[in-house]
Amino acid sequence: MKPLLAAVLVIPLAACSWGIKLDSAGSRVRVAWNDDVSACQTLGTITVSVLDKLGPVNRRNTKVNDELDIMARNEGAGMGADTVKPLGAVNDGEQRWGAYRCGDPVRPDATRTPKPADGKVETFPIR
Repeated sequence: MKPLLAAVLVIPLAACSWGIKLDSAGSRVRVAWNDDVSACQTLGTITVSVLDKLGPVNRRNTKVNDELDIMARNEGAGMGADTVKPLGAVNDGEQRWGAYRCGDPVRPDATRTPKPADGKVETFPIR
């Protein structure tokens, strides 16, 4: 009887994160934990929430934070954002995030890089 009771208590704890997966669009959204997003276009806010307790048992903060991060990235991708940033601390398993379009700092858009008027390529010496 005791093993059955233990299984009944453990299965709900293991099931908490089964449905929270980073999708392909969300994987292209970065999290700006400490970055300045003032130069980015604000697209809106996202509120995500997960269970932070199962009855009297508190879930680990790292697991709750990871799940909120994943959900915010997935939701941000649906809004056309490439960056999300937390707007406050987690409160009872809920957190607000900002969604932004900042552009890719590694590969800026071609429209940002001016091309020579004659279509030729310019080169510069590297020192």
